[in-house]
Amino acid sequence: MSTVASRPVFEPALIVVMGVSGCGKTEVGVEIAARLGIAFVEGDTLHPRGNVEKMSAAIPLADDDRWPWLDLVGAALRQAREEGRGLVVSCSALKKSYRDRLRRVAGGPLFFVFLEGSRSLLQARLAARRDHFFPPALLDSQFAALEHPGDEKLVVTVDIDAPIDRIADATLQRLDAFGIATARIKERGSLR
Repeated sequence: MSTVASRPVFEPALIVVMGVSGCGKTEVGVEIAARLGIAFVEGDTLHPRGNVEKMSAAIPLADDDRWPWLDLVGAALRQAREEGRGLVVSCSALKKSYRDRLRRVAGGPLFFVFLEGSRSLLQARLAARRDHFFPPALLDSQFAALEHPGDEKLVVTVDIDAPIDRIADATLQRLDAFGIATARIKERGSLR
């Protein structure tokens, strides 16, 4: 009898990189997807045109605006699951009900990487960002909607006050506790 507790291995890895606007969901998502050797989908590209127009006009989205978008994000995750391939998706997923919807539509367990940072850091990032439809004026509405996922299963929280490579390192190390197959990454030397 082994005294070593076995841990479940979740393959394919289905990961949602979440947080308020400006936290680095896209950059971190692209980096961890590359290191895991799986695809990345930018969740913002799945927003219906009406959502983009509202946000561009500094009008916060209501739940009724978000449900169709969340269903599209969840469908991308479900398709990856059904095809037996991993996927990383960026999606704000600010409320527990949004994350539950993603889990339900995806048809199984999802990992969430919550990118957390101070309001001042996020405001500075948004002010410096160019060519994005999300205006800095909506940051407060995102913080108001945010329900911290700390008590939920299969969630890791990572501080964003670091360079992207260090954020990705921390993310993958925390995901490895859940059995995400990072051994092959370590063998390639991509996990510092």
